[in-house]
Amino acid sequence: MTDRAIQARDRLAETVESNAGEDRVRAIWEERSAREGRVAPSASFGGRRVLTLESRRSPELALLVMNYGGVPVVAPSVREVPLESNDHVLAFAEDVIQQCFGIVIFMTGVGVRIMLKLVEPVHGRAFVDALSRTRVVARGPKPVSALREVGVTPWTTVPSPNTWRELLATLDGRSSEVPLAGLRVAVQEYGLTHEEFLRELVARGADVMSVPIYRWAMPQDEAPLRRAVAALARNQIDVVLLTASVQLVHLMGIASQMNMEMEVRRGLARTVIASIGPMTSEELREQGFRVDIEASQPKMGFLVKEAAERGEALGQIEQAIQSVEQG
Repeated sequence: MTDRAIQARDRLAETVESNAGEDRVRAIWEERSAREGRVAPSASFGGRRVLTLESRRSPELALLVMNYGGVPVVAPSVREVPLESNDHVLAFAEDVIQQCFGIVIFMTGVGVRIMLKLVEPVHGRAFVDALSRTRVVARGPKPVSALREVGVTPWTTVPSPNTWRELLATLDGRSSEVPLAGLRVAVQEYGLTHEEFLRELVARGADVMSVPIYRWAMPQDEAPLRRAVAALARNQIDVVLLTASVQLVHLMGIASQMNMEMEVRRGLARTVIASIGPMTSEELREQGFRVDIEASQPKMGFLVKEAAERGEALGQIEQAIQSVEQG
């Protein structure tokens, strides 16, 4: 095992409390790092503490950080909660079967899969068959994958970085073929309603129906997030990786509950903040934070690799931040 691997393992043990998930991550890392002939990446976080707020894929992100010589501080910040009532989803499915929509837009793979689970017991294959006859738009690779699992090929897809702006530009680009004016358009929502996107569709004359599938909530176990808030307030975090805008919202919400918002703001001002894409960067700026790094592609691997590649620059940014504070 390399010195970097041993350091990452030992520092992880110091910074997070043991649970089954963390034990599994540690075991995987030790197995990988001990492989004969393994060559560590040249880019490195240099042993810095890297806060990750990802939930569903937190083990994968922690392993990526460790692979690049960082010490992951894991604090899952989001839980996807199905809505209490599914009546509106079933009503939407009936409209799809009756071919009532000119375009149906799927924003997330999770949303596609939840919707299929809700609709299948009532409508069987009829819903999927109707989607195959409908102009289906997939915002990114995850909804594309979920749709193809059931045999539905999207009418069009959205280019990276897959934000609502690229989605709108894609629809505008095909307006000569399918004008939005007078068209009934369904939008599968996720987490929060994208009011600006819906307003733009309405402004183009579309009759828009939003179909919420789940909402974002705080994690069931808030302890790791609270520990992250305390660590930021004590300047114990060097790098923050954000893979969704809601992670920042929940982090600051917990900071407010703990009466530590100003301390966390000061702590974040001393860290290097890396964003996975434009929507997350936009949320950071709206809340008054810098964006030091934005991934060239909205994927975790790119985010971690590109943050680590700037290892020397990270130190320079840290020094600049400290100079501003002292000046």
